Amino acid sequence: MSGHSKWSKIKRKKGSADTARGRVFTKLIKEITIAAKHGGDPKGNPRLRAAIEEAKAMNMPNDNIIRAIKRGTGELEGQTLEEVSYEAYGPCGIAILIDAVTDNRNRTTSEIRHVLSRHNGTLGNQGSVAWQFQSQGIINIDAAKYDEDTIIALALDGGATDVTKEEDTYVIIVSPDNFSNVKDILQSNQITIASSELTKVPQNTIPVSEKDAEKIIKLYEMLDEMEDVQHVYANFEIPDSVMEKLSSATG
Repeated sequence: MSGHSKWSKIKRKKGSADTARGRVFTKLIKEITIAAKHGGDPKGNPRLRAAIEEAKAMNMPNDNIIRAIKRGTGELEGQTLEEVSYEAYGPCGIAILIDAVTDNRNRTTSEIRHVLSRHNGTLGNQGSVAWQFQSQGIINIDAAKYDEDTIIALALDGGATDVTKEEDTYVIIVSPDNFSNVKDILQSNQITIASSELTKVPQNTIPVSEKDAEKIIKLYEMLDEMEDVQHVYANFEIPDSVMEKLSSATG
């Protein structure tokens, strides 16, 4: 499993002490606003629907969600936000893709370059990294609750490209276009979705040593916690031994 996927699991385990509600809400509001620029109806906008569902899972007030949608569609005035993607390299030559939403591109670029330089990373040219990642939807189901054949059949019926079992979880891989359809089919059959996300998955990963993994995780975390940064994707592979230590450390 790639560094991004493993680190996502660690972040979920870290809990509320690490995810300041205000910062999380800010990122979600930006995501809803940007997504709504492509259509304010979540039924026809999978990205907006995913953002709204994530916001509701974090108990964001419905009024906040509605205002963010209206700012995106232009019904309400607000900051002029734009999406910017940065391509970078980290320690061991790992590829890093950074998605940001900002009202000041120069400020964001400067801040990202500063964090990278402090952690042995550099910004790359446009097109140097993005080709290594593929957009995918990932849906996780608690394997203890459901029969594997049932999950596979429903997922494939909705257009999923693959279903695997990782530890105690069924992981459904689906294209962004079929993401909402698979979720609808699962939910209409009383299948509870543990988590889901639209993400970017590396096509190949780079195994790293324990020493390098700790440096890379620090850089990953610093970028992920930046106010303007929405998502960070990387192609490092973390040894299971290091994962165990990280999981223990974050309790």
